[in-house]
Amino acid sequence: MENRRKKLIAKIKIAQQQLGLDDDTYRDMLEGTVGKRSAAQMTDKELTVVIEVMKSKGFQDRASDHEADKPDVTEAKKALVGKIEALLADGNKPWRYAEAMAERMFNRKRIQWLSTDQLHRLVAALQINANRAKEKS
Repeated sequence: MENRRKKLIAKIKIAQQQLGLDDDTYRDMLEGTVGKRSAAQMTDKELTVVIEVMKSKGFQDRASDHEADKPDVTEAKKALVGKIEALLADGNKPWRYAEAMAERMFNRKRIQWLSTDQLHRLVAALQINANRAKEKS
């Protein structure tokens, strides 16, 4: 159940970025919709309501496409792939962006072919990219 909750919150964050909502506008929208200013404080049902409201405002849910691209990795690598997924979502980037980085960095076309050390290095590179993007805005 916790995994479903994380996916709902991630989807809301993607919607926030897709709709171009700054933090105050986003929190006002949450409060106006379910009476809470943080997605972390919401129930699964409230999260679903917020997603539906965001869809009515123009959010286009591409989760099915996104999930299809997510690499299938061993249990030991799932946490790192989760970090990659979160960084991609924050930057509104597709999985093929991370795959292109993996190919440039390690000459590997698929993320699931990376070693744990290489995954750590890919996470670090994505984080550096995210930090640079934040500095520019």
